[in-house]
Amino acid sequence: MTIIRNQNGTNLEIALEGRLDTVTAPELEKELKDSLDDADSLTLDFGKLDYISSAGLRVLLRAHKAMVKKGGMKVLNVNEVINEIFDVTGFADILTIE
Repeated sequence: MTIIRNQNGTNLEIALEGRLDTVTAPELEKELKDSLDDADSLTLDFGKLDYISSAGLRVLLRAHKAMVKKGGMKVLNVNEVINEIFDVTGFADILTIE
């Protein structure tokens, strides 16, 4: 998985490419842990993300909980496969997906 990070003031944007799974979730978790303190809003771009596992969902849930206290979190460009995973797991009801 590739993580592309862009911070503009307190707005943090992270684009993911590849697979967010058991192997790569710790990498995203570390990136978010290192970056969220300085961010008031978080945008995740899933335009090039192919797959997300339960480990990836756990990282998203932690980020969502951290950002709900601030300016919020949104997820962009979700493909059909990941959108179906969000629907089945109930994440579609929790996350702001655009």
